[in-house]
Amino acid sequence: MDITTTYLGLKLKSPIVPSAGPLSEKISNIREMEDAGAGAVVLYSIFEEQIEHEQLELNYHTSAHTESFAEATSYLPEPFDFKTGPDEYLNHIRKAKEAVDIPIIASLNGKSIGGWTDYAKKMEQAGADALELNIYLLPTDAKKSGSEIEKTYVDIVKAVKSTVKIPFAVKMHPFFSSTSNMAVELSNAGASGLVMFNRFYQPDIDLETLDVVPNVILSTPMAMRLPLRWIAMMYGKVNADLAATSGIYTAEDVLKMVMAGAKVTQMLSSLLKFGIGHIADVTTNLKSWMEEKEYESIEQMRGSMSYMNVDDPAKFERANYMKVLHSYK
Repeated sequence: MDITTTYLGLKLKSPIVPSAGPLSEKISNIREMEDAGAGAVVLYSIFEEQIEHEQLELNYHTSAHTESFAEATSYLPEPFDFKTGPDEYLNHIRKAKEAVDIPIIASLNGKSIGGWTDYAKKMEQAGADALELNIYLLPTDAKKSGSEIEKTYVDIVKAVKSTVKIPFAVKMHPFFSSTSNMAVELSNAGASGLVMFNRFYQPDIDLETLDVVPNVILSTPMAMRLPLRWIAMMYGKVNADLAATSGIYTAEDVLKMVMAGAKVTQMLSSLLKFGIGHIADVTTNLKSWMEEKEYESIEQMRGSMSYMNVDDPAKFERANYMKVLHSYK
């Protein structure tokens, strides 16, 4: 049973890939992921703020006392509370590459055009097989148009493309005015892959303390419907590999995403809930289903249920909307 796939030009033994998150902070966990059958691992993210903070610290220490007077014109901001810094992250890439044979995909999280994009080159030099570019740009400025925001995304992708030779994917969000157009634009700008979709951090309000607080909620299986639909619609229309993330828990979820057109399926919430060994269970069930249905390979089914290949593409669009609403009992 051949469940191998290709993603970002890399040959993977499985379409199951642990996505960026805390599990990859330990090398022992990455080894366990490989042993369980993961095709690759996306490391936890390094953030633009971490990289810029290190640059500010370096500038501070190399120029200390140059403005030592009562009303100094600059100061070093309070340090960010991060577990690891940029240098530690690069070292983590090296250690991960030494520990396992599967591809290691480094994750870079940013929001603006700046020197932090040069860090992608350092990731490449540290041995990363590919990058995942996670752009978290929250458009709070009401004076900025959608086209301005979208241009920032494209410009960041172009900046990274001009910096590295290894392939990289962009982890998209679904909130663009035209998701399909942005997918094409990001691909044309240099992205070798598109991960659908990013789940942005959403804060909560504590009614006791009257404070805005972080509140991380794991995805549920229902969350897979959104990327399933868009991957099915974008398959064959964009010159980039498609990766699915959000709500992928079972072998059936993996199969559906591959049939929609995904090259890989990324898991995190299910692994946090059930443990890294869940990868092995999903892999076993995946192979059993394929054997029962007489599929010889993952590639054989890829895109078979995409927008371009189903008998009635309208089922992915508005045409089925009224029927669905009136069918609920």
